[in-house]
Amino acid sequence: MSSGGVRRLSCMTTHTLAMPEVDLVYDVIGPPPTSDGRPPLLMIGQPMTAEGFTTLATHFTDRTVVTYDPRGLGRSVRKDGRTDHRPEVQAEDLHQLIQELGGGPVDLFGSSGGAVVGLALVAAHPNDVRTLVAHEPPAIPVLPDAEAAERARAGFFDVYNAKGGNAGMAAFIAMTSWKGEFTDEYFAAPAPDPAMFGMPTEDDGRRDDPLLSDISWAVSSYSPDVDALTAAPTRVVVGVGEESTGVFTGRTSVALAALLGQEATVFPSHHGGFLGGEHGYAGKPAEFAATLREVLDAS
Repeated sequence: MSSGGVRRLSCMTTHTLAMPEVDLVYDVIGPPPTSDGRPPLLMIGQPMTAEGFTTLATHFTDRTVVTYDPRGLGRSVRKDGRTDHRPEVQAEDLHQLIQELGGGPVDLFGSSGGAVVGLALVAAHPNDVRTLVAHEPPAIPVLPDAEAAERARAGFFDVYNAKGGNAGMAAFIAMTSWKGEFTDEYFAAPAPDPAMFGMPTEDDGRRDDPLLSDISWAVSSYSPDVDALTAAPTRVVVGVGEESTGVFTGRTSVALAALLGQEATVFPSHHGGFLGGEHGYAGKPAEFAATLREVLDAS
């Protein structure tokens, strides 16, 4: 299937797609593509890597599931000397991966920044994807208070830059859990103490976290190409967690769905509702998978 060594673990094989700028590592899980015409199901995140889909993939044992580590994250080592994360670049990586898998179209479930990358992929290569489920893409430009949201993003970055990962994560949680538009009340509030969230207060000295630093700002600054998305043969479904009503990614999802002339499809749980024990942020993976299956089977 591709270059590089293949590591077998139960029904999973791991492959490396060697490209000039990155060695892209991906996993193929489950049976070969089925004879009933269902394409491979790609599950992608950003900045989350493949292991975040471990639980969700167990609910699709009847399908070929493909997960991957985006360039510069996890096992996918960059060779271009860059550290920034851009959705258009990652979309081209996915295009090459889909060609490696047989050329598509595939079904694609994108989580968070992975949903943004999925939108960029469909805009650039509309024949690559049959159904895109874009779950809670954090695309700031679709919001009515986009300028204030950018200011809020800069706020948790400033805390991270000044005080480190624990303080930055506390500020990130405060930003992403704020209900409604970012108002003067939000900006007047002091940065939360990490201890409020059970985190230590020490500074680990790092400033390269892809979630808290500015190296992934191109992801949250991505403006979806609505014309390209609506013209594509791809069925685009915007998903939103039932617990995300009114918060940042809940609002971006509802706003994007409206731009595409649809209502956001409600999924169980929260922003990471598909997670099991991964990352300590468990949702309702069985219920989430059932909803995802219903959406995909409606294609």
